[in-house]
Amino acid sequence: MRIAAAEDTDQTSGSAEFTSTASGHTSAKVTATEVDNDVTGGDNEYIKRFTAMYNKLKDPANGYFSPEGVPYHSVETFMVEAPDHGHETTSEAYSYYLWLEAAYGKVTGDWTRFNAAWASMEKYIIPATADQPTNSFYNPSKPATYAGEWDDIKQYPSKLDNGVSVGVDPIANELKTAYGTSDVYGMHWLLDVDNTYGFGRCGDGTTRPAYINTYQRGPEESVFETIPQPSCDTFKHGGPNGFLDLFTGDSSYAKQWKYTNAPDADARAVQVAYWAHTWATEQNKASQVSATVAKAAKMGDYLRYAMYDKYFKKQGCTSTGCAAGTGKDSASYLLSWYYAWGGANDSSAGWAWRIGSSHNHSGYQNPMAAWALSSVDVLKPKGTTAVADWTTSAKRQLEFYRWLQSSEGAIAGGATNSWQGHYAAPPSTLPTFYGMAYDWQPVYHDPPSNQWFGFQAWTMERVAELYYATGNADAKLILDKWVKWATDNTTVNTDGTYQIPSTLVWTGQPDTWNANNPGGNSELHVSIRDYTTDVGVAGSYAKVLMYYAAKSGNATAKNVAKGLLDGMWKNNQDAKGVSVPETKADYRRLNDPVYVPAGWSGKMPNGDVINSSSTFLSIRSFYKNDPDWPKVDAFLKGTGPAPSFNYHRFWAQVDVAVALAEYGRLFP
Repeated sequence: MRIAAAEDTDQTSGSAEFTSTASGHTSAKVTATEVDNDVTGGDNEYIKRFTAMYNKLKDPANGYFSPEGVPYHSVETFMVEAPDHGHETTSEAYSYYLWLEAAYGKVTGDWTRFNAAWASMEKYIIPATADQPTNSFYNPSKPATYAGEWDDIKQYPSKLDNGVSVGVDPIANELKTAYGTSDVYGMHWLLDVDNTYGFGRCGDGTTRPAYINTYQRGPEESVFETIPQPSCDTFKHGGPNGFLDLFTGDSSYAKQWKYTNAPDADARAVQVAYWAHTWATEQNKASQVSATVAKAAKMGDYLRYAMYDKYFKKQGCTSTGCAAGTGKDSASYLLSWYYAWGGANDSSAGWAWRIGSSHNHSGYQNPMAAWALSSVDVLKPKGTTAVADWTTSAKRQLEFYRWLQSSEGAIAGGATNSWQGHYAAPPSTLPTFYGMAYDWQPVYHDPPSNQWFGFQAWTMERVAELYYATGNADAKLILDKWVKWATDNTTVNTDGTYQIPSTLVWTGQPDTWNANNPGGNSELHVSIRDYTTDVGVAGSYAKVLMYYAAKSGNATAKNVAKGLLDGMWKNNQDAKGVSVPETKADYRRLNDPVYVPAGWSGKMPNGDVINSSSTFLSIRSFYKNDPDWPKVDAFLKGTGPAPSFNYHRFWAQVDVAVALAEYGRLFP
């Protein structure tokens, strides 16, 4: 670790009055002041910085929220990464919106905005009964029909196969009993906030925000190869069968709705609800958040679908003929990449389905949420087996990290119960974790899913929170090694400039897991290909270090966290928050062909033709009207350099803002 000593910032007290407005709401005058130290966490420099960031994020002129009050993925519209447009939003962004308002409640004692953020989430990104109308027909003994996943995108559409056995869904009936409904209470991962594509709701073309999806075709499908489609497909757009026959092969197609949950986002919402409850309780205001916290517990109940194999097959599956699960034997007790659910649009058609996921990524785990759902009374879900499941999960997730921890300290990719997505036999040389095969790049390969240091920061932040809140010894063991590796490879200079790891390279593999005698993983290694100044990852990483430092007393971790936060504040502030220039050479792929089977033809809502000649841009011609198009166009034509952007991703801004608030709380 290379860090230059930073002078302590002057800590002054006083009050700051400001006016804050959210789109669609009247302005409210708020006084951020040292009401007393129990309420504000001490009025120090870092709390003031949080307040400054908060005001920038909530200033309508800065463009973080839609007129409906929905947080955009980014302020900028020309944005292609996981979402394929900046004015989409994700369940991730909503969970960060909750985090922003929880920190605001801690600082000001005002919990109305936290409750309002949850209400917005419930209104716009948790499907209402009208948006999932045929759940009552769901049969837990026949959750879904099998269709394999394939490495080659040209193997899609994937044929539905009734001949492959599917296990029993063991939690559907207890959820229905607990909540008196067949609806699923979870976020869909992606919204077209401005209805840029024009799908609207169930083909109406106008309703916004609109539920959409993109990824559908295996691990090689990068964002540049996706075909956006509506979550409610009424065949109004696309081809004769809407978009359905691009993804699944069947003898005939029915109009239908379908949603996909990103478990890390729902788990983050639960994690944030824990802190909201904790901080409101300290302020004698627990009753003000109790209704919202109860909804977080409910969300955590349904989040258990992420523990189950995609088709509820038993753990340790190595062929399509492997045994169907009969109960909890299909659960990995980890947070997998998704769960999904869908059904017929026609209320008289009478069918619905649900699936889990067989792929488990280290970056999605959240032992903090698992601990809260199993141990904190107000967050214990109503489902009869939920507390037991989350108790097992809290322990299993920590085992997963230990199994995946490299010799150096970084956490490797994950494990799957369905090799290559179709229950193929994994290579016999691969180590296993409770029957699942090691996968260094679970879920997606373009780019490899575990090369981004951000996953390390995100997931270790949760481990560090757990350690801080509970003193968990296994969490400390993992963090001791991880923090040393990360700080050894971080530079903070005297002028506040910094660099942190960016692209990771993995070699070797872990030892097969033995809970009674964990191996040292002497053959599993990580190296760092390049470094970054990414503000969002730096904010999340700083939180790992500060929670760890606050509990362990580790001075290096505290100093690096402080150095990163001070450096960003000194060098990277702008009118909208914090940012650094990003050169987007990968935008050369905007002209990549999008695979469409020969003979298939259809149209996007704006008339863009979808056929075997389509490219990313050709089915998104609206990008040519974007204010940033000219510099991207010049790059694509070879007449200009790779375009540079100062992006303002909502999650990244909130990670920095919350890091500032938490540093002020932890080190007043």
